[in-house]
Amino acid sequence: MIKAVGVDEVTDADFDTEVRGGGLPVLVEFTADWCPPCRQLAPVLSAVAEEERDRIRVVQIDVDANPVITARYGVLAMPTLIVFRDGEPVRSMVGARPKRRLLEELDDALRG
Repeated sequence: MIKAVGVDEVTDADFDTEVRGGGLPVLVEFTADWCPPCRQLAPVLSAVAEEERDRIRVVQIDVDANPVITARYGVLAMPTLIVFRDGEPVRSMVGARPKRRLLEELDDALRG
C-alpha cells in the first residue's frame, strides 16, 4: 500500500473501533498499491493530516487486504475518500484531487 506519511492504516478487524468509534471525524482513503492516482494523493493526505489534525483524523485502508469494509461501503474505484462523522459516512469522493479542493470538500462535510 502507498503509505501517506502521518496517516494511520486501518483494517477490516479494527475499522469499526478506529473509524466509527467516535471522537474526531475521520477521512478514510480506500487505496491500493496498483493505483497511480492513489500515489498522487499520498502527499496531499499527509499534508491534510498534519494541518487539520485538530479537526479530522486521516486514515487509509488497503482494498485488496480488507475486502469486508471495502464491500460494506460499496467502494469500486480507487482512490475513494469517505468522511465519517459520529460513526456514519457523510461524504464520499472518488479520485485524486488537489489539496485546496480536498480542504474545501472537507469543510463542507464537516459543517454538514
